[in-house]
Order: sequence, then structure tokens, then C-alpha cells
Amino acid sequence: MDIIFNSINKFDKIADKYSFKTKETRSILNPRKGKRYFFLEDYTLNPYMGCSFDCSYCYVNGSKYANNTENFIVKSNAYEITHTQLKNKVKKGQRGIILIGSASDPYVDIEKELFLTKDILTLAKRFNFPVHIITKSDLILRDIDILKSIQSSAILPNDIEEDPNLKLIISFSFSTIDDKIAEIFEPFAPKPSLRLKAIKQLKKEGFFVGVSLMPILPYITDSEDILDETFSKFKEVEVDYVLYGGLTLYGDTEKDSKIKYYNTIKKHFPEIYHKTKSLFGGNIGPSNLYYTKLSDNIKKIAKKYDISLSIEK
Repeated sequence: MDIIFNSINKFDKIADKYSFKTKETRSILNPRKGKRYFFLEDYTLNPYMGCSFDCSYCYVNGSKYANNTENFIVKSNAYEITHTQLKNKVKKGQRGIILIGSASDPYVDIEKELFLTKDILTLAKRFNFPVHIITKSDLILRDIDILKSIQSSAILPNDIEEDPNLKLIISFSFSTIDDKIAEIFEPFAPKPSLRLKAIKQLKKEGFFVGVSLMPILPYITDSEDILDETFSKFKEVEVDYVLYGGLTLYGDTEKDSKIKYYNTIKKHFPEIYHKTKSLFGGNIGPSNLYYTKLSDNIKKIAKKYDISLSIEK
């Protein structure tokens, strides 16, 4: 029998400490569309909607993918719905890799007391689902015991070559390794230095751990020297891979990522404000030429440090 760490009664107890709403959801396990890509997921699952980390570049704000992150919502029936859907998937022979944290960090501050992500991990363990977690938080260290259980018991889908590393994948999200820069763009997220320490600890525990270096910030973290320093740090903590991606900006309101990011640049990096806007030219991302140059630099640096740029070898 699973130990349920979460309790609906806790919502009332923490209401004066956190700003959030609760909402029941009809479905929580979302199947991927098309082929596997990048994160190898078969399903995405987000226990929360919105995010307390308030990253100015967050693609969710203004995009078609989810509500803006300022409306923080706890899916109050997440445990029950997850239980039902995982059980049904097993009956249908549709077990697959669950990506937790695609649209909202699963280890936001409120998770310290709600244990909602931890509850869901117990279900993944119970039904032998492989899991890929993406987070900015060292709070994941709290759940090492459950993660080890998933790592040892998960059953991979038939179309993936048997690889024990793929049963439990942990990706730490970074836009920078500089704590001061991170404080500007992701003010309420755990510092990059804490994430690096967490990676080091998880690697010592025998986990398969990598980095989601997304987004790389134009004119701030995209120079060859900065990228070299970044990969050097990742090599130091022995990451298994680095996934990378550029910045995309959506929307036209004050709460949308495009306006929030430009306002942040204007305030803290006024010298690159016009250059940044010009780089995007009204599009959601920079030109293909920019991405090609960025990608070439990253491939060269990754080769220098012998770091894989994909999860699968």
C-alpha cells in the first residue's frame, strides 16, 4: 500500500503561507504527439499549474502551451487522477516514460509541505513507470529513496532499447550558472550553485543526471567564453548529458514572456536592449543563422569536454 504524503487538509493549513488556488482536473497524463524527441517522453504530467519561480523568460507566459505562470494552481485531485490513469495505461499495455515538469516545476516552494510531486512519484513506482524529471530545485534530494525505487523497478516501453539509465532520468534546468544573473531572470528559483551541488550529490548516489540548458540568453550567456565556462562546470559535477535550446518569447501583454523579458533586459542590461529586440525582429526566436552559430559553438565545446548532447547514447 502506498504511503500518501499529501493531504487535502493541508491546503487550509498552508493557505496563509503561500498564494495559490486549488482546482480539480479531469486528466493529468498527457500523451505525446508524434515521435519521441529530446526528453524521450511518452507522457507529460504536471502536478501544478503556474510556477512560483517567476522566470522572466518562461515560454509558458503568452504561449499556447499553458496558462500564465502568475496564476498558481494546485491540482487538488492529482493523486487520484494519476492513480486511475496509470492503472488504465498498464491494463492497456501502454506503459511509457513520464516527463514531470514540462510546463511547471514539480519542486516549487509549496511542494515542501504538500508533497504532491512525491505522491505522484510513489504511483510511478507502484505501477513501474519510468520517469524523467525536469527541475530547477535541489528539493528533489528529499525524494532520493523513492527515486531509487523507480530506478530499480521501472519497466521501459518496448520500442526503447533496454538501458537502465532511462528508467529514471533527472534533468536540472539552467539558463546560467551565475547566481547573480540567475537572480535577475529567475528571482525565486534555487540558485544555480545549489543545483550544481545537487547534481554532484545525485551522481554520487548513482543516478543518471543531466542538464537542460534552456534557454541560452542572447548576448548574456551565449558567448563562446561563457559557454566554455558553463560546460566546464557541468563537467566538474560529472553530468551525463546537456540538452540545449535557444530563447523563445511569446505574447504582447505585461505578463507575457516577450514583454517581461524585454523589460528585464531594459532594466538590468540596457546596453543590449535594442540589439536583443533587433535579433528577434518581431519573431518568437532569433534567426536560423544565429541558431546555427550557437549550435556549432556548443557542439565544439561539448566535444572538448566529452559531454553528450543527447540523453540516449
